Amino acid sequence: MNLTPSTEANLEDRLMICDCDGVLIDSEAVAARMLVTGLQALWPGVDVEPVVMPLLGLRIEAVLSSAADTVGRTLTHEQVVAIRRAVEAAAIHAPMVPGIAQALAAVPFTKACASNSFSPYVDAVLQRTGLVRFFGERRFCADMVENPKPAPDVYLAAARAMHIDPLRCLVVEDSVTGVTAARAAGMPVLGFIGGGHATEGQIGALEKAGAQVVFDDMTRLPLLVEQWLQNATFEIR
Repeated sequence: MNLTPSTEANLEDRLMICDCDGVLIDSEAVAARMLVTGLQALWPGVDVEPVVMPLLGLRIEAVLSSAADTVGRTLTHEQVVAIRRAVEAAAIHAPMVPGIAQALAAVPFTKACASNSFSPYVDAVLQRTGLVRFFGERRFCADMVENPKPAPDVYLAAARAMHIDPLRCLVVEDSVTGVTAARAAGMPVLGFIGGGHATEGQIGALEKAGAQVVFDDMTRLPLLVEQWLQNATFEIR
């Protein structure tokens, strides 16, 4: 990354915040499959896939609650917990997003992770993939704040913990839920659509939610970060 001396001097008050599922690991398609499988087992004959897919990015409990309301069914607390555990058990083994480790290594300032998943799951993902070396203890999860995404709580918690102005935080998100949360926190957002769950319609949806640019290849991330640091116009989709 080629930075001017003035840009290099300002790196200490910058923060890049990455979502976990769909940005660090390619897990959203796995999660969707497990959600659909779990609900179909409980509701035979109900076509739940079109209901579940638009809800990805929300907390699993919120996905299940909304899906149940949409199809006029109910779920017990025990059923919700069982499906969440099954989803996490499968998603935790998803592969890293191609190029993510190299991209993070090329970003010359502090990184944090902000996720709608619970802390034990995110910790396990970061340890298994080795990505913990980029984030350390700087991870902020749904069980650490009052309101999960699309509320801005996890993003604001990250900014407060690092004593960095939200405008000087750059977020990488893959869902409308996450982009909405980051924008509500007053942070610029890059929308990533390189995961196995991505669709063409996701580009417009992320842009409508407030993503400044949408990209599909993590090798492009360092250049996007450089453009942001130099206050240049984002050029890559």
